[in-house]
Amino acid sequence: MKSTAVSRFTSFLFILPYLAAFCVFLLFPILYGVFISLHNFELLSTEHEFVGLANYIEIFTPGTYLSDIFFRGLWVTVQFVLYSVPLLIVVGLALAMLVNALPGKLRGLFRTFYFLPYALSASVMSVIWLMMFDTNAGFLNSLLMKLGIANVPWLTDTPWAWISLIITTLWWTIGFNMIIFINALNEVPEDYYEAASIDGANAWHKFTNITLPSIRPVMLFIMITSTIASFNIFAQPFLLTRGGPGDATKVLLINVLDQAFIRKEIGSASAMAIVMALLIIVISIVQFKLTSGRKGNA
Repeated sequence: MKSTAVSRFTSFLFILPYLAAFCVFLLFPILYGVFISLHNFELLSTEHEFVGLANYIEIFTPGTYLSDIFFRGLWVTVQFVLYSVPLLIVVGLALAMLVNALPGKLRGLFRTFYFLPYALSASVMSVIWLMMFDTNAGFLNSLLMKLGIANVPWLTDTPWAWISLIITTLWWTIGFNMIIFINALNEVPEDYYEAASIDGANAWHKFTNITLPSIRPVMLFIMITSTIASFNIFAQPFLLTRGGPGDATKVLLINVLDQAFIRKEIGSASAMAIVMALLIIVISIVQFKLTSGRKGNA
């Protein structure tokens, strides 16, 4: 009994640093955010009146300012999710298959090459792509001018602003998905492909009947994580387009930031952020259930 107690205490000591970090940096901010959202928490005021669910009710009351900026920002965010997530999955898988088909030394080189942008900070990424997309002096428009093509308003007009954000996001984050897909592809037994070749299956049949079913759990993971990351988009539109042109790329997190630090209304901004977090959780659960059900039916 004594040795069991010592073993449990030792195990607890191993998880204690993570538990402490979890409570300080995740659990406490979440609980404090919920607390703030239940108050009229103005940034420059020392009095924070308890208002209960008033901030949440205002979000879902049509015609109010809070409802307008929340659902307008949510729609812009949803557009980005719809544009980016399929590409993050398809391009990530395509790159993984291409890299996996390379010889050993080149494979490692290209893995590193494609993953490097993922290690960059948002500010560095933005500086790089501002230099690429700048209307007057950017690399892309300078190249187009040499080819006799008119300048493209990459960051100042639609749909170019959306195209710029998607290109930037793919370049910045696709390396992570590619590495995950490569690991999944390497776990598919070679015996399956050899048996399929003996049966006369072509490359497309192998891909649809062996590769995709074998990596489906990993694809589900990438779909959910890419959706969550895309819902949390902030750096790209904030640093590249400033939400423009107009409010065309002003995503929900930019509106939350404006509500908190420009209008100084932390309580309602916290309510917006919590509703957004709950929405992401619901969408992730729905994605998981639909994909799991499809797998079970197969």
